[in-house]
Amino acid sequence: MIQKCFGYDALRGSNILLEFDSLIHLADDLVEPAAGLPFLSPGFIDLQVNGFDGVDYNSPDTPHEDIARSLRTQFATGTTRLLPTVITGSREGMLGSLRNLYAAKQALSEGVAIEGFHVEGPHIAAEEGPRGAHPVQHVRPPDVDEYKRWQEATNGLVKLVTLAPEWPGAPAYIEALVKEGVTVAIGHTAARREHIKAAVGAGATLSTHLGNGAHSVMSRHPNYLWEQMAEDRLNADFIVDGIHIGEAFLKVALRAKGVERSILVTDASSPAGAKPGRYMLADQPVDLTADDRVVLAGQTRLAGSALKMHRGVENLMKIAGLTLEEALTMATRNPARVGRIAGRQRGLTAGDRADFIVFDFNQPNRSIRILETWIGGIRVYKE
Repeated sequence: MIQKCFGYDALRGSNILLEFDSLIHLADDLVEPAAGLPFLSPGFIDLQVNGFDGVDYNSPDTPHEDIARSLRTQFATGTTRLLPTVITGSREGMLGSLRNLYAAKQALSEGVAIEGFHVEGPHIAAEEGPRGAHPVQHVRPPDVDEYKRWQEATNGLVKLVTLAPEWPGAPAYIEALVKEGVTVAIGHTAARREHIKAAVGAGATLSTHLGNGAHSVMSRHPNYLWEQMAEDRLNADFIVDGIHIGEAFLKVALRAKGVERSILVTDASSPAGAKPGRYMLADQPVDLTADDRVVLAGQTRLAGSALKMHRGVENLMKIAGLTLEEALTMATRNPARVGRIAGRQRGLTAGDRADFIVFDFNQPNRSIRILETWIGGIRVYKE
């Protein structure tokens, strides 16, 4: 059944009429301007989510009903597609987590939002700083056979892999994955210039949460942050929670990349959307503090975030000074392009999937209130 929705398309900059079922059939400007319409946008796409609402995606034993609840909580933040992310762990643990997430995608009605999976590690830098909160005992070199087991467990739905390119054999590993349509990202790395250049030459196209997973003290130049910012063939994603990176770095990095090559991610872990307390990230306890930091239990080291996508969009406007259109672009079209997510790369356009949000926007406060979230023409959230 064809449905209709009127609103102000924040990317197009005009009032429009949407006609849709599972796909958008019509997205036309209104002949007569209409005042007081809500704002419309494509639904948000989050390329890095380790868990949400107290639910850990990095456990093979996470119940499907808990995964379903975590997805519904994310619908309320405007997220319509995501890549559940499995971090560095044992071979068996990572494989089990991917199997469980794939089974949940198949079994749950909410699973339509799971576009694929992001494997962050285990092929990362082992040293303190770049490794971040990843457990050192499970760090290991790139292994195409292990990658193939991930794909077998998910029916080919591993869409994004993050690794440190300084490992011997990394370029050949990157080439093998890119040939299969996988997006390869550089992250949790201490790479030198030549490693980054070789990785990009092999097909890497993204820097994972640029500015994080790094040494607290490093050479002024050269260093792997400047090298990635200067590399025009690399897109970059950012955790814009006001905690992971400072205002100055965010502004400089956005100027280096341009909005067109920049992506908003949450890097949310299990405490996101939940109350302060202790939770699990894989086999590691983590704490959500009163000031919204997620840290390894009893430490100050960050272990993911508690960020929600609509708050990240707000922060891009408040911290970096972006316009609403620019912030939404980083949360919608750009992740769709870099993550190779079909049917989501053109905005609200006839022929694309009917994934969109209806929201209020308070211009003076630069705040967003999600009113409705639609996925494939089905309303999955209403305030």
